[in-house]
Amino acid sequence: MSRLPKMTAINSLLIDHEEALDQALAALLEANPALQPLYAIGGRPPLRKRAPGFKGLAGLIVSQQVSTASAAAIWKRVEDRFPALDAADVLGNDDATLQACGLSRPKIRTLRAIAAAVDAGQLDFDRLGTGSVEQAFQALVAVKGIGPWTADLYLLFCFGHADAFPGGDLALQEAARMGFDLSERPSAQALTELAEAWRPWRGVAAKLLWAYYGAMKRRIGEPS
Repeated sequence: MSRLPKMTAINSLLIDHEEALDQALAALLEANPALQPLYAIGGRPPLRKRAPGFKGLAGLIVSQQVSTASAAAIWKRVEDRFPALDAADVLGNDDATLQACGLSRPKIRTLRAIAAAVDAGQLDFDRLGTGSVEQAFQALVAVKGIGPWTADLYLLFCFGHADAFPGGDLALQEAARMGFDLSERPSAQALTELAEAWRPWRGVAAKLLWAYYGAMKRRIGEPS
């Protein structure tokens, strides 16, 4: 059984290093005892911090709708061609160059839309941390091609926002179904409503649920 981390003072709602994750996890579990059995099974979730900014968001876009292996291979080609990938790299190269990295046309369109928003000052990654998670979310989904799931994942894994919650994630929905003995998998709206009780640590709860989901899938011998 996993040990509950010691509760200490929390000075930030950014989960961007291991100690911050431990402190936030302790706060979440102290306030929500119903999550403790899931934590006991899944254990301490990994931080899984990604690079922030344009490159981090681009990495999330590249990894969508392809296998982990395919995403890694494509991303390696992107990084080999553009080591410090930024908006200028996307705007300054033609589709053929980007396609040579393995990027599909829809992903190129999305990356160009993001790059154009950055270039026009409509999307400022530095300013995403100055307001609420809801304000940051709206700034991201205002860009064509960035959906709610991608926006929440960026805020959680790249920015490290402790309260970002991707309620549309199927693994989280299934984890909630199993963990709370629900009759069916909750919808994105139903899971988001359930997660209200976990504020301001909904992102930490998401990490806990993913860890629980993976542990349960391993128990029944299915790939997580």
